[in-house]
Amino acid sequence: MKAPVKAGDLRHRIVIETPDRTSDGAGGSTTEWQTVAEVWAAIWSRTVREDFVLDRMAGTATHDIWIRYRADVKPDMRIRFGTRVFDILGAIDVEDRGAWLKCPVEERDL
Repeated sequence: MKAPVKAGDLRHRIVIETPDRTSDGAGGSTTEWQTVAEVWAAIWSRTVREDFVLDRMAGTATHDIWIRYRADVKPDMRIRFGTRVFDILGAIDVEDRGAWLKCPVEERDL
């Protein structure tokens, strides 16, 4: 199987971020996001869903974000594209060749 993404599809400049959690001294923690890398990506939409949550409508969209392979991308990280934020659900080394990384992501509150 050949990866469906081509170098020319990488037209979105994204920021990959990792959580930096610090104790708040009361048994909880605060999270700040630290930049891991800025890379070019292809963003392809998959699904959109609206739900009634906490007395309001909330939307969820899923996408596949393709980047050149990186071993340091993990599911606890996130991707930022402008004002949009995507939670990374997985990091798949397409064909186990170390060429492309496919990240299924979820964008919340559309």
